Amino acid sequence: MATPEIQNAGFSVMAAAPAAAPVDQSSHSAAALSVSSPIRFFLFFHKAIRSELDGIHRSAMALATNGSGGDIKQLMEKWHFLRSIYKHHSNAEDEVIFPALDIRVKNVAKTYSLEHEGESLLFDQLFSLLDNDKRNEESYKRELASCTGALQTSISQHMSKEEEQVFPLLNEKFSFEEQASLVWEFLCSIPVNMMAEFLPWLSSSISPDERLDMRKCLHRIIPDEKLLQQIIFTWMDGSKMRSKRKCYEDDPRQSSSSATPTENGLCSCESYQNAEGGIQSAQNAISSSLYCPMDDILHWHKAIEKELNDIAEAARSIKLTGDFTDLSAFNRRLQFIAEVCIFHSIAEDKVIFPAVDAEMSFIQEHTEEESEFDKFRYLIESIENAGDNSSADFYSKLCSQADHIMGTVKNHFRNEEIKVLPLVRQHFSPERQRELLYKSLCVMPLRLIECVLPWLVGSMSEEEARCFLYNMHMAAPASDAALVTLFSGWACKGCPGGICLSSTSVGGCPAKELKETQENFGRSYRYCACASTLNGSTTCGPARKCEKTMKERNLDSSLESVAFSGAKSQNTSLSNQSCCVPGLGVNSNTLGMNSLASAKSLRSLSFGATAPSLNSSLFNWEPETSSSISGLTARPIDNIFKFHKAIRKDLEFLDVESGKLSDCDESFLRQFSGRFRLLWGLYRAHSNAEDDIVFPALESKETLHNVSHSYTLDHKQEEELFEDISSALAELSQLHENLNVKDVAGNLSESLSDSSSCVNGLKKYNELATKVQGMCKSIRVSLDHHVMREELELWPLFDRYFSVEEQDKLVGRIIGTTGAEVLQSMLPWVTSALTLEEQNKMMDTWKHATKNTMFSEWLNEWWEGTPAASSQESTSGNSTSQEYDIHESTDQSDYTFKPGWKDIFRMNQNELESEIRKVSRDSTLDPRRKAYLIQNLMTSRWIASQQSKTDEAEDGELLGCLPSFRDSEKKIFGCEHYKRNCKLRAACCGKLVACRFCHDEVNDHSMDRKATSEMMCMNCLKIQPVGPVCITPSCNGLAMAKYYCSSCKFFDDEREVYHCPFCNLCRVGKGLGIDFFHCMTCNCCLAMKLVDHKCREKGLETNCPICCDFLFTSSTAVRALPCGHYMHSACFQAYACAHYICPICSKSMGDMSVYFGMLDALMASEVLPEEYRNRCQDILCNDCDRKGTAPFHWLYHKCSFCGSYNTRVIKVDRDPICLT
Repeated sequence: MATPEIQNAGFSVMAAAPAAAPVDQSSHSAAALSVSSPIRFFLFFHKAIRSELDGIHRSAMALATNGSGGDIKQLMEKWHFLRSIYKHHSNAEDEVIFPALDIRVKNVAKTYSLEHEGESLLFDQLFSLLDNDKRNEESYKRELASCTGALQTSISQHMSKEEEQVFPLLNEKFSFEEQASLVWEFLCSIPVNMMAEFLPWLSSSISPDERLDMRKCLHRIIPDEKLLQQIIFTWMDGSKMRSKRKCYEDDPRQSSSSATPTENGLCSCESYQNAEGGIQSAQNAISSSLYCPMDDILHWHKAIEKELNDIAEAARSIKLTGDFTDLSAFNRRLQFIAEVCIFHSIAEDKVIFPAVDAEMSFIQEHTEEESEFDKFRYLIESIENAGDNSSADFYSKLCSQADHIMGTVKNHFRNEEIKVLPLVRQHFSPERQRELLYKSLCVMPLRLIECVLPWLVGSMSEEEARCFLYNMHMAAPASDAALVTLFSGWACKGCPGGICLSSTSVGGCPAKELKETQENFGRSYRYCACASTLNGSTTCGPARKCEKTMKERNLDSSLESVAFSGAKSQNTSLSNQSCCVPGLGVNSNTLGMNSLASAKSLRSLSFGATAPSLNSSLFNWEPETSSSISGLTARPIDNIFKFHKAIRKDLEFLDVESGKLSDCDESFLRQFSGRFRLLWGLYRAHSNAEDDIVFPALESKETLHNVSHSYTLDHKQEEELFEDISSALAELSQLHENLNVKDVAGNLSESLSDSSSCVNGLKKYNELATKVQGMCKSIRVSLDHHVMREELELWPLFDRYFSVEEQDKLVGRIIGTTGAEVLQSMLPWVTSALTLEEQNKMMDTWKHATKNTMFSEWLNEWWEGTPAASSQESTSGNSTSQEYDIHESTDQSDYTFKPGWKDIFRMNQNELESEIRKVSRDSTLDPRRKAYLIQNLMTSRWIASQQSKTDEAEDGELLGCLPSFRDSEKKIFGCEHYKRNCKLRAACCGKLVACRFCHDEVNDHSMDRKATSEMMCMNCLKIQPVGPVCITPSCNGLAMAKYYCSSCKFFDDEREVYHCPFCNLCRVGKGLGIDFFHCMTCNCCLAMKLVDHKCREKGLETNCPICCDFLFTSSTAVRALPCGHYMHSACFQAYACAHYICPICSKSMGDMSVYFGMLDALMASEVLPEEYRNRCQDILCNDCDRKGTAPFHWLYHKCSFCGSYNTRVIKVDRDPICLT
């Protein structure tokens, strides 16, 4: 039997060249679409969806707050309708729009298909909640309102992203004709029964002006065929259609009046065969007591079994011959019959079985068949991938699978014929049976029906075909006259005898009955369901006589005109008569897997979350992707995604605990708000890192362009959600303050009776709490699906396109823009959501990325004492104890060489020298340790005297126990270095000093500021533990400075300062990720504009080449040179007055093109003595590091490669002839 494909008449989008329509290149949203653009049709749909969602959410909120939103049954009906509409819209996008877009613009469509799957799961969860038994509980209604709001937010965000990214791309990359073709394919991919509901709903959901615009848009989209336009606009004017349907449902016979030929409308094909005889023949067959209309379902079974048998035979032929050259055609046949089977089973499950017996179900058998087809398809794909390397085992499996499917389907059909058909014959009238069959056919989309009807009729005898068409005409309501005419014409194209059966089966040409309806188009057209066409013409003009020319043609040739393939060749005498109804003209390239996936999704729509999910071939993950996602191979970038686990944990808390906000508990509200703000801040840091570092890195790979744009839009939308929740929580807190909490909690009834304002306040508080609960549910759903899609789509890309070194660099850049305060909040937050093993892996990766920095030092100072740190230390107890033992043994060996201060006072010079010699002769001591001990012994008398003075000072008044001023006239506390309200007590000598610089200026030793533990408030002169504020009651919490660093014990009341955890120092600036970042290679903080700089490992841990001060801890500004070296900014200014080369590497310190141009002019004007003119000198260029030759000169030698005069002479050529 032949297997049809979609007719490829008309314009083919997929094969078209990427011609772009003229658009405004600066436009980046759907608002830029031209008025005439066919893509605007999707904007109308989006507006209708938003309106429907808004109405449902308002009803759910009213039901949750005051019970006035109607009953839950009404909500369920609205949700069922919206789910069906939106699901078919999503399926059509996945089947038509996204595959076409993916050919022109890569890496865009996959994300939106994943979002469709996520929204499908949300619908499943909502309907699971709607089926819950606890409908009368208040918490149930609030949860229902939250889920409704979450689904509304998710769908609205999805549509907004499409309007901002997808629609402008469609408008830019596709011509007007291509856009119209895409939208037409989109409409033809929606099931017929859904189109009859979809278009009237869409038309009623928009304004009259928009409705007029949409009609004009559809006129440009639908092919210029009156029959097709009449079908679509009849659906669009749905009120009249629905009234006729209702009448038809009350009395099915009303729409089944027999047609009589008109005097002007006789088809010439009726002269080919006696019309009255044909009608009588069909009626005689139908009136037979042995025949029931439902027996037409046997024709479906027969056709499917024959096609499956042909496929099994083809599989066995492949096994015997080993010829797999036409594998793609074989696969197409399999895809077609799989799609037919799935839609056939959907029709049975949704239409026939519920009418026969509500408890009867073949869902399990249908799902099993679908699974078997998937296995067969995967087996074919495996053979295609293996190619010539495919083994005989593959072919054996192919035959076995084909036979297995054949047996499964046959058994299923036999069970249906035994259990179902007898009940239908017994309990249903012929009219009801025809109605069920017609509704079953309308479950399919137009593009599939165009293929299926010729294929199905081709498997029937002439008598069976007449009965089939007669039943279809009798069942169709009057409003479907144009549609059934189209169906009849398509069916006649597969007639075994090649003749038109329409007139002989229904008593006349059905197109003539459309005359009255066609007057709506401006003039009468008579459609004949039969006309001569040899090439599958899709043009149907006014009624005309059918040609009677008869030709002998091969069956395959005839079927090829309607895009049939895979048929066995057989010679048959055919008529040249075929129906004049138009074809759809849609492209067949996207049918295959995508349409099959759409059919699967319809099953999921019908039977809930347990049904198979949508897996379109365009969006299937490759085998190696799943292994990379499983996390078997640790990668540095994986640790960034560990944040997703922590995000999910906090989102769950917000979602679950938000239900308690209505309890009016002040402490809980404060705790909830704090937790929310923590999540918001950390999420913002995470999303900024992705937008600024991770996504640009992905986009830098040529094959990954556009892959991250959708996620950037997600971040913007999620930030708006966070802002809305923050505003709502602030308003909730304000309402709580306005309420009399004691009255509400203590005696609520009296409070309500005494004060109507309290009642209104409580009502408003409850409504707002319900709103916040819904918003928390929305942010959880939005973020949860966002991170899920990132892990599915983006995560595997790092393993494919980035080396471990590149990933390390990315991790370093991300961490390098994260400030100490954020890390202090982030690390406990993340590690609390991870297992102990995950904690250790994450910290190991971070330490490896920051190996050149002081991060470990900072981490040890701060991380100790936190719960995560203590658990981490317990895992490395062996190494810690070993290090402790080494320190312990060193201290014991040094004990004899540490005399006390009193002992040193009693020693004379000879005794001290004797101790020094003992140390010098001890071979067990490390040389550095030995030098340290000798130096301390030699200066021990001076150290002892200083210690003695300190001890005396401790017994008396402390040195420096007086305030110091930065401005004595204005009484501003501080010193010449810093403005602050406290003094620090030096741990080394116990003196009170304003800052470490003040200490070091008057002492011969340096102050360790991190060892400081005490301070003195200069307002009250009380010594107290170091901290940000004075703890003395008289100071009333006086701040010691605007900025305080607990790590550095640093105070500053004037400048913007931040602590870099990687330098482990306080730096001047707004902070990491704001105006500075830390380079993990150079180990220094650099301005954001220096992201692309030349790295030198630990480049700042050196002395300034001019003043020789240590740059890393310098308090003055440091300048980075283009070569990667550093010096003080002040030193640079002084040095650059006389030099332009780096004092370390001799490269130019800036753009010297102007100076070199001046030297060019000087050299051109200068005349050398005769004896030097032809001499050359070998030079080395300091800028490009290349050797060359230059004409002789005493001072200036130009590099012939880069034009620089920053060169040095390495050899003078004594040959008098210079070749340069």
